[in-house]
Amino acid sequence: MIAKHATRNSNLYVGIFAFAALSFLAQSVAPARSAEFVLKFGTATQNETQHQFIKFYKEALEAASYGRIEVQVYPNSQLGPIPREIEGVQLGTIQGYIGPVDFFVGVEPRYGVFSAPMLFRDEANVAATIHDPELQQIILTMAEPKRLVGLATLAIGAADYAAKRPLLRLTDFEGKKLRINGTELERAKMSRLGASGIAMPLSEVMPALSQGAIDGTISGLSVFVAFKMNDLVKVITVTNDTMLVSLAVVSQGWLDKLPPDLRKVVLDTGRTVQPKAQDWQVEFTRQLANDWTKVGGEIHMLPPEDLAKMKTLLGTVGDEVTKNQPAMRDLLEKVRAIAARH
Repeated sequence: MIAKHATRNSNLYVGIFAFAALSFLAQSVAPARSAEFVLKFGTATQNETQHQFIKFYKEALEAASYGRIEVQVYPNSQLGPIPREIEGVQLGTIQGYIGPVDFFVGVEPRYGVFSAPMLFRDEANVAATIHDPELQQIILTMAEPKRLVGLATLAIGAADYAAKRPLLRLTDFEGKKLRINGTELERAKMSRLGASGIAMPLSEVMPALSQGAIDGTISGLSVFVAFKMNDLVKVITVTNDTMLVSLAVVSQGWLDKLPPDLRKVVLDTGRTVQPKAQDWQVEFTRQLANDWTKVGGEIHMLPPEDLAKMKTLLGTVGDEVTKNQPAMRDLLEKVRAIAARH
């Protein structure tokens, strides 16, 4: 009798266990709840601070929206060359983009001010300046009339030089065709150095170097490392004359489709992630020179006398270019004043 009772209990336990296992299996294979909105976020770079910003943003926004917004990450110009990505954000076919402010001059010419040489003392100064509340508000809202809403700003390092024939002295710049982002101030800077500035999206640099369409390029050191440009250029010339400022934006058209609570979360998350990404940039920069030398590259500083001459040559570029452009001149003077406070 006891054995019979035990067998019934054993069968009951087996049944309960089997039911629980089947329930767990059903839950595990059930499709996850899909997001209500998708944010395709692009950039032209990879494995550096702008790419990292998007990854930080994805994690933070998906958590803050409780999965209602899915962020899809597209580095390395997967959504098209930089001009096409910016146009896509304006049209709403792409929801987010991050890149140097230089590329936004077609939307708002005042962004070109940040490519003025000798504008900032060093990388710490540019970060403090662009994150000053007064200036950051200006940077984030300048493109709103063109359907681009600012999320965050980042200081992403100095603009360094590299050419297939190394730029070891200031005189080596003469006659060179160097790829630039495309602002009027960059062209004026190149002219002062005796070189020609060729505007070009980052995605076209490697083919242009290979084919001889350009002699070299200006980029952050992280770009040279990430895109393995050591196959074409070996020496990176550091002058620290111009610092790179990056801007993350989202589409106004896409924001308008969101309910008010999510719209706020999208913008607030950009401000939340910004300091985290900036801190990441500081640590990331410390290893870049070592990464470049590990792949056979060399870091070269111009001799002190050349750096002094470059400072004299380039110091008035900003004033010269903006003298007949009041809006740009006003912003240039404001940036200088805020930079002096930091």
